[in-house]
Amino acid sequence: MELEIRHLRAICAIGNAGSLSRAATQLGISQPSLTTLLQRVERLVGGKLFERGRAGAVPTALGGQMLQRARLLLVELDAFGSDMASRGGPTRFGSVHMECVPALYSRLESTLDDVTLHVDPSSTGLALALANGHLDAAVIAVDEESDLGLPRGVAQRIVVPWVPVHIALSAAHPLAAAPEVELAALAGEAWVAPPGAEDGSLTALRAACRAAGFAPRIRFEMPSGAGRPLVAAGKAVTLVEPTSQGGPGVAVRPLAGAPLRMRLVFCWRRERLTSAQAGRVFADVLAAYSDQALASPVFRPWWEERGAVLASAR
Repeated sequence: MELEIRHLRAICAIGNAGSLSRAATQLGISQPSLTTLLQRVERLVGGKLFERGRAGAVPTALGGQMLQRARLLLVELDAFGSDMASRGGPTRFGSVHMECVPALYSRLESTLDDVTLHVDPSSTGLALALANGHLDAAVIAVDEESDLGLPRGVAQRIVVPWVPVHIALSAAHPLAAAPEVELAALAGEAWVAPPGAEDGSLTALRAACRAAGFAPRIRFEMPSGAGRPLVAAGKAVTLVEPTSQGGPGVAVRPLAGAPLRMRLVFCWRRERLTSAQAGRVFADVLAAYSDQALASPVFRPWWEERGAVLASAR
């Protein structure tokens, strides 16, 4: 794992707010998620960046140095992003990792004159890129109760209020023969950290597992989709979005009772997309997702019973 722009923005948010709770609110993520992100950055740079106490979060000597450099870098990046946005150019579209991304891009090519696509498993990263003008529009998946914390210039429209998160496990796993899997039955498994874990998905997983009576053993951290060989080999299980069809040696099953849910949201910068364009792109997103849901043998029954109704009532 290497330092990313979203890590620098998070560190600067903590430094500016003087508190992890206030910084988390500004970033639109939970405080536990921001704490996890901070700990990862501290491991990367090899030292503590903030001392936390009654006075809030106070930068250490190392933290002060990192803040100074990060702020200079972000000022330049933001200025560059604003310059690029003011020059027009292609519509810069972002999306979380979903099975429907190829079909969505094909639709966007017809709807927009010129479009580029950036796929990022981190909803926080996508939201920050929208807020800072580095993306013009995006499809973001967040925990059902989460607030994206987007600025006034970024509009949003809910595609689906909630969909269940599914589990991927080896096709040879005994539980793969069941139509759905009890979360508690996975207590002894090794887990791949969920994509976008710093957005709260890891926190949500731990909370759901705790409610099921166990703590998940997170043994692997890797980019979205990279854990499939481990899952196929029976070395791990991982959360997946419900339209996922797994792949060779991988079975995807619903979790009984839908203990983990996510909300799908379409967001766009008002100065880059007109209302008419946003409406057409929204229709593209919904159609691409719906087609993929209907193509999934596992997810199709849920979508036909609930998903289409939820989407039409958004």
